[in-house]
Amino acid sequence: MRVYATLVYLFLYIPIGVIALFSFNAGRHASQLQGFSIKWYGKALNNPFVMDALETSLIVALVSATFASVFGAMAAVALHGIKGPVRTIFDGLIYVAVMIPGIVIGIATLIGLVTLFDQLNPMIAAIWPGGFEPPKLQMGMLSLIAAHTMFLMALCIIIVRARLSGMDRSLTEASADLYATPMATFRQVTLPLIFPAIVAGFLLSFTFSFDDFIIAFFVAGSETTLPIYVFSSIRRGVTPEINAIGTMVLGVSLVLLVTAQILLRRGEKKSR
Repeated sequence: MRVYATLVYLFLYIPIGVIALFSFNAGRHASQLQGFSIKWYGKALNNPFVMDALETSLIVALVSATFASVFGAMAAVALHGIKGPVRTIFDGLIYVAVMIPGIVIGIATLIGLVTLFDQLNPMIAAIWPGGFEPPKLQMGMLSLIAAHTMFLMALCIIIVRARLSGMDRSLTEASADLYATPMATFRQVTLPLIFPAIVAGFLLSFTFSFDDFIIAFFVAGSETTLPIYVFSSIRRGVTPEINAIGTMVLGVSLVLLVTAQILLRRGEKKSR
């Protein structure tokens, strides 16, 4: 089993290591190592198209992760107090949202938003003052944020629900015995205990949104995120610049994932 596990990990991580290695290639060909240099990192960071795509990805990831963590935490607290078949139904819907392939979510979101925009745009045009061109709802930054928020909320709900399940109920009961209001109990007892899980959900949501390509490809419209830019670039051939971009994204993602894991573990120790 150890040999099998070792082979699996090598299969997973050797290609990633190769990309990181060739990102320091001094030559112009991605598959031919001709010395070591960091010039491709500088070229990627000075590329205006890369910077525009990076800015779009950061805005979408930051806003989506914020909405998903806040609304996900609210939903998790609400669902934690529900019992019986209703809770089972909502639990099933949440896990299904995580298990559905990204391409299905992307297509469904695209169809849903297009249908909604087709219904709302005539209404907006009808009530808009004459002499002014009415705004037109279309795919773009807002559709990206909405799609990512809906997908990431399920992830945040699962993380916060797991934290709530491991929380000692006697703490909230003691707060009620001391005549604290439900809001005061939530603010002074529940929220501090689940806050590490909320932050971890935010970090994971940020990582997933920043790295997402499939959903963004369907709902981005004229916007270009960094994964979409990379996909468009590799269709013309892989260069060391693409390897450098991939390595930087990988490094940031690993830092956020490790940070989220540390926060979750510290939250568990604090609860104990």
